[in-house]
Amino acid sequence: MARRLAPGVWVLELAVPVVGANAFLVDDGEVTLVDAGLPRFGLCRELRDAGHDPGDIDRVLVTHYDIDHIGGLRDLPVRDVPVFVGERDAALLTGTYDPPLFHHKGAFHRFARRVVSIPSRFDVRPVSNGTRVGEFTVYHTPGHNPGHTVYVHERLRLGLLGDLVWERDGTLTPPKWWDSYDTGEIRRSIRAFAGSVPPFDLLCMGHGTPILRGGSDALASLARRL
Repeated sequence: MARRLAPGVWVLELAVPVVGANAFLVDDGEVTLVDAGLPRFGLCRELRDAGHDPGDIDRVLVTHYDIDHIGGLRDLPVRDVPVFVGERDAALLTGTYDPPLFHHKGAFHRFARRVVSIPSRFDVRPVSNGTRVGEFTVYHTPGHNPGHTVYVHERLRLGLLGDLVWERDGTLTPPKWWDSYDTGEIRRSIRAFAGSVPPFDLLCMGHGTPILRGGSDALASLARRL
């Protein structure tokens, strides 16, 4: 069930143990969906729990291409909504970038993009580091995926980190090697992002329980441990 984390911010609980990922809804005067969970995991139900119909969505921000982060878009009964995706992951989805064939995740993505992609009824817009989308700032944070992207809303003091970090038992960790392209690059991205981002309180990740206070401090603590 959708849960309000702060004024204008909800977690859409589309994850269950082992499978699925959190999505988030942000209403700052415009309604933004961040990631979409797996197909048929109840995205529209969660939106309504948060007090919004699917037709209210003004934009979608995608942190990266993985089925548990974009699959639910096929269940969203809307057309022409802009979907913002990091440049390299947008290229992966269109086929203009082929991930390495002899890499465990690259090989999987070559297959997966043929089965689950962003439906053609959406307006896919690649974004790069430093781009502004509404009140969100885009940060390119590669490693988990080549085009992994996080979004920061300074006014709401909100960081939407996708799979840059996971949360386990109150502790932030980098994603594991078996679900990533380059764990060394993930660590570099965490350190670079933690060292450049303005302070934020609410840290929202795809896997784990959001941190409601001192999110950028928790991230900086992780960066120091790496």
